[in-house]
Amino acid sequence: MKAIVLREYGGPDRLTEEEVPDPVPGPGEVLVEVAAAGVTFVETQVRAGRGPRRVELPAVLGNGVAGRALTGEPAGRRVVTTLGGTGGYAELAVAQAGQLIPVPDGLSAEEAVTLLADGRTAMGLFTAAAPRPGEWVLVEAAGGGVGSLLVQLAAAAGARVIGAASSAGKRALAEELGAELTVDYTDPGWTGRVRAAVPDGLDVVFDGVGGEIGAAAQALLRDGGRISAYGMAGGPMTVPEARLTAVTFPSTDLRELARLAMAEAAAGRLRPVIGRRLPLARAADAHAAMEARTVTGKTLLLPRTG
Repeated sequence: MKAIVLREYGGPDRLTEEEVPDPVPGPGEVLVEVAAAGVTFVETQVRAGRGPRRVELPAVLGNGVAGRALTGEPAGRRVVTTLGGTGGYAELAVAQAGQLIPVPDGLSAEEAVTLLADGRTAMGLFTAAAPRPGEWVLVEAAGGGVGSLLVQLAAAAGARVIGAASSAGKRALAEELGAELTVDYTDPGWTGRVRAAVPDGLDVVFDGVGGEIGAAAQALLRDGGRISAYGMAGGPMTVPEARLTAVTFPSTDLRELARLAMAEAAAGRLRPVIGRRLPLARAADAHAAMEARTVTGKTLLLPRTG
């Protein structure tokens, strides 16, 4: 089969397509024909050798895939699954049978894998922070995979959403998904715009960026306001100030959160945003675009395309 192999840490060009032996499922495992593999920012960090974890090289990166089960009890069915962190950038993948989630009718494999990690993350963060009608909510990286879902969930709950994003296209998407106001967090004056709109302070911040952006965002919260710090794409994870309420991810079955997100999408109440679909061989391009912050929504690799 074809797979994207990482043999040494470094830039996106370290990701190369190779012919490798087909994986063989063991006891309790299922072979999946991959229709779509998700790409995450964490994977770009792992590839560069500066991520939250390291993998044994050579390695095939990729954690979330969707496709058709080829072996075991679910053979022939459409499934989506996590892989434990590696093995997804390939035509075939081996998954734990207990990790498989059936893809709901009315949802494509691409939509399902878009909602796997991002969907469960957004549902968990939203449930924990619990924005209420009329509350002001800031969503950082509002044009990204998780951010675009949080904008929708908060708006549907009746909150007044501010979407922070780095490009006009991402801000336009946030508005389309329900943001009342958008700001460019690469503009030094962005916090002033938020303060002008919400002089009494924000109620909730979803901080998926960290670093200077996260620090600036939490300063906009009223005393007692809720901050959900879950990302570090822009620097160190934000440490909530003592005057704020730190929101922690719920101790909930992650598969159940993913199922809930997919059910909401299948019912038409949640829109998975897919920004780029690339052939498997262009994994390096996918990583480069993600690192350059030029991607809106989720980036997917399609092994059966091109």
